[in-house]
Amino acid sequence: MSLNKGLTLVLFTALISGFSIFINSFGVRGFDSSVFTFSKNILVAVLLFAIILGFKEFSQLKSLKKKQWWQLASIGLIGGSIPFLLFFKGLQLSTGTTSAFIHKTLFVFVAIFAIIFLKEKLSKGIFIGGAFLLLGNYFLIRPDFNLSLGHVLILLATLFWAAEYTLSKYVLKDLSGTTVAFGRMFFGSVFIFAFLLATGKASLVSSMSAAQYGWIALTSVFLLLYVFTFYNGLKNVNVTTATSILLLGSPITTALAWAFRGGAVSLLQALGMLLIVTGIVFIVWYNKIISYGTPAHEGY
Repeated sequence: MSLNKGLTLVLFTALISGFSIFINSFGVRGFDSSVFTFSKNILVAVLLFAIILGFKEFSQLKSLKKKQWWQLASIGLIGGSIPFLLFFKGLQLSTGTTSAFIHKTLFVFVAIFAIIFLKEKLSKGIFIGGAFLLLGNYFLIRPDFNLSLGHVLILLATLFWAAEYTLSKYVLKDLSGTTVAFGRMFFGSVFIFAFLLATGKASLVSSMSAAQYGWIALTSVFLLLYVFTFYNGLKNVNVTTATSILLLGSPITTALAWAFRGGAVSLLQALGMLLIVTGIVFIVWYNKIISYGTPAHEGY
């Protein structure tokens, strides 16, 4: 039951991601990306803290050991701050579709880190499904591979996120998903605010328009749902499987863009979406078959 619950939560995360990326593409306009990220993160951290109080998990927060606080701070640093700054700077310095494709290789790096640090055992189902995912995203995104410094920064951001998800999976052995999500958002906000202070942008947080605060509120709802479902799902699902499922968000975002902006769907793009969905179905189905009656964390 824990595995089924975990898979369901991560699938819900992927659906949220598809809609969130589409909405954020409108919301971020007119913002400094670091100010936009900080504002969302700190609001979500506050909301997660309220959830912790509401679900009576505050006792766990109070009983955290010094080592666990350092782990949460590390998750905030390598997952909730540094990669966001690298990623948005990389987008500013790069053009074309290669950036999106690089980010979609996240699950590959997660798999490598999981094998090395978590001793995660990857099934052939993951390899077959992963091949479908990579090929599907290649057809859907059609990267031009015109590499630049911006693409290097995006690759570094992807590596940081892969490291953070791997560390989070380890920490989730002892902590709840909500607590880990709170640590990521809270400490991530602290580090990004330090960056804003260092770059003289901190004053921008309090000088936004009513419309900008509205976009922050809307996008924060999606971010809250994303981190809450993902980290609680990740507790019961192998990290490679979880990050593979997240790629379902890509065809959802693409479909929303087509529906909103119009335009024809090419045969290759349609094939790409089909391959992505097939890859995720294959990974989820195979994971449930081999894990039936077996704890999801076996091998850690």
